Amino acid sequence: MAGRTGRKILLIVTIVIAAVIFVVTFLPGMFRGAGGGKIGVVEIEGTISDLKDVMADVVRFKEDEAIRGVIVRINSPGGAVGPTQEVASEIRKLKAVKKVYVSMGSVCASGGYYIASVGEKLYASPSTITGSVGVIMQQTVVEELMKKIGVQSNTLKAGSMKDVGSPFRKMTDSERQYLQDIIDSIHEQFIKDVAAGRKMPLDKARTLSDGRIYTGLQAKETGLIDSIGTFYDVVDEMKKAVGIKGKPELVYGKRPFAPLRWLFSSMVQEMLTREQSEPFQYRYKP
Repeated sequence: MAGRTGRKILLIVTIVIAAVIFVVTFLPGMFRGAGGGKIGVVEIEGTISDLKDVMADVVRFKEDEAIRGVIVRINSPGGAVGPTQEVASEIRKLKAVKKVYVSMGSVCASGGYYIASVGEKLYASPSTITGSVGVIMQQTVVEELMKKIGVQSNTLKAGSMKDVGSPFRKMTDSERQYLQDIIDSIHEQFIKDVAAGRKMPLDKARTLSDGRIYTGLQAKETGLIDSIGTFYDVVDEMKKAVGIKGKPELVYGKRPFAPLRWLFSSMVQEMLTREQSEPFQYRYKP
């Protein structure tokens, strides 16, 4: 008798749990109406080094039929070339099937702007720091210091360029030209991709791509962005563009660890004013 009562209680509890899951998961969508819909939000935060999670979000939103459009929110001074180009490539594929708008945070420069330029429409605040279409490589040479303290570096190599960029000696003229050719090639790719993304004449894009930064207002005047607006202005514009009635549901991808986001937000403006934000950085490791 007790066992039968226990089974009844278990059955009732199971039915209640199933009902709650149904109400929370399915019922809102049933009564949302034809105008309801979701907008995906991809966030790119901080210096660009590894964006596998971002690419996974882009692919997920592209394949999710419930996502009507995607907003890419960027707050980054740039970073490594490879991950930047990878994310830009995936966003191009996404843009082929869904609307993609970009919302810029306090800074969207260099590699951050490279990714942004892929979007259909770009929005920034009046004082957003953007642009910085350039490439930089820096070398610190400690050869003379090591001589003064009596330390000697020995290098064995196979291949004349294997230790190019070593901090233990000055570059030769041929090594400098070799690295300059690499930087120029990356810069040219950057310029051409910006011109294509912004539907801008190549000569104009090249003129704007000397590494300088622009405020949001200046970027609007030069054609590097489309409009001045906040993140929620972009949400409203996307909602209209994809035909969502009422309040859209914002679906976020994976977010960076919150303390790191706070640290980045508090430091980035100071970094830029000191000219230590490296534009579309090419990191070389011998």
